[in-house]
Amino acid sequence: MRYTIAKPMANGRAAAAIISAGLGNFLLGLLAFLSEASEGIKGFLTFHAPAGPLSGTSTLAVVGWLIAWVVLHLVWRDRDIRFRLVFLLALILIGLGMLLIFPPFVGVLFKPE
Repeated sequence: MRYTIAKPMANGRAAAAIISAGLGNFLLGLLAFLSEASEGIKGFLTFHAPAGPLSGTSTLAVVGWLIAWVVLHLVWRDRDIRFRLVFLLALILIGLGMLLIFPPFVGVLFKPE
């Protein structure tokens, strides 16, 4: 009976998915923040009037997430990536995205008149 030792899989595909998820979250927060900061950006992000700028914000965040995922997947698919760095970067991106969506933070910068 012969046994073969399995070659460890590269983690680049998983790293691409995790980083792109963090980037998508950051894009969602950034676009939501910018729509509150500028009437021009709010108008640009209004793809469907009843939904307001949320329609463009969510659409562009999903498109950005998908593009990042595809590009990173193609670049990293057969590579080993330092996972600690990937995890840290994803946490930072998610944290910034959540901060930019957090109403008290936005309210401090843009006080309603």
